[in-house]
Amino acid sequence: MDSGENQVATRVALFTREQIDRLPERAREVVEYRKSGLSLNHIQGCPLDCAYCIRHTYGLWDQRVPRALMTDAQAVEELVDHRYFQPHVTPVQVFNRATDPFLPVVRPHTFAVLEHLDERELTNHVLVITRHQMKPHDIDRLNRLRHIKVTLLFTYSGIDNKDIEPYPSSVAAESLKLMSSPELRRYRTVLYWRPLVPGLNDSPQHLDQAHELAAYADATVFTGLFYRNEIAEYYKANGLPEPYEDTARRKIVPETLEARVLAVFGSATPLFRKTSCAVAYAHGLPDYNGHYGIPELCDICPLSQLEICRSAHRAPSPDQLREVARSLPEARGLVVVDINDHAAVVSGLETEQPRYYLQHALGFQVHDVRHPHRERRHGRADIGWKDGKPSG
Repeated sequence: MDSGENQVATRVALFTREQIDRLPERAREVVEYRKSGLSLNHIQGCPLDCAYCIRHTYGLWDQRVPRALMTDAQAVEELVDHRYFQPHVTPVQVFNRATDPFLPVVRPHTFAVLEHLDERELTNHVLVITRHQMKPHDIDRLNRLRHIKVTLLFTYSGIDNKDIEPYPSSVAAESLKLMSSPELRRYRTVLYWRPLVPGLNDSPQHLDQAHELAAYADATVFTGLFYRNEIAEYYKANGLPEPYEDTARRKIVPETLEARVLAVFGSATPLFRKTSCAVAYAHGLPDYNGHYGIPELCDICPLSQLEICRSAHRAPSPDQLREVARSLPEARGLVVVDINDHAAVVSGLETEQPRYYLQHALGFQVHDVRHPHRERRHGRADIGWKDGKPSG
């Protein structure tokens, strides 16, 4: 197994201009909005080889050696100058699409980005998702950050099939324990329990192990597998056990699996269905995605968090929504279809990204009429559900 542990902890090399020009178009996109934040990815490449990696969908699977598209300072400038970035508002994700932020060779860049943002006295949420080994001195360096709200999300699945996940989940488990150990720390930790896949890592033992690990984290979020066409093709080509017959644009969490997870956790351990909910709870703040408007999504949240989110819940007027959208060229065709206490329903957006911008600017759910919210589906795929209602 090439885990990346044997790499020299120096800075990554820059792509040449010719190499950049040969990259797939989406791989050249340094700043991209994803559901839980504006994603910064100026370093591409990862040797950890998780079979389900989202890099398949960006044409980057064969890029195993991390390379940089630009310097860290240039990348931060591109982030904060981006039309989607709102100081103190927009949640940010660092290196969550094409590498692991704590690979030895990437670690210096991760800290450089965090420190660049902190020096600007920004107070935005900054999410750092990793499955790699962290070190005791990482605690001290993170605690020096005084302004940005950092959350470390430790990707843990418990999958023991090395053809699917060569890098062991035990590393993330130990990193979570280490980084959660100080009583006083400026950053927060989340057990990012994913991907949950029926028949692969959902045995009673797997669920119990995750429950025990959750006791170390400030919060836990669970979710399923992104099973896109490119990932399914890779599974088939490599003879890997195919988890589902169909692919989907959203993550797959069958209702029976969710029910089993909730039964194991009960109400004593803070467990969430959405990343932003877990991050918000860990920092004692309202959910920046405004999920409070979807009651069945919040039925597992601690009462204290429900009260925080309730106090911040404000439905925008149609004029407010249009005013926020006016600055975005790709949202100028926006039509407000409906606004109720649950969400604003709109049409006319060219892509998903402006919807995330509107949602974070308003702290309120914004749904595209093309992708309606299905009751109790929580924004997940239809696979494993019956008529949008629980079957058991």
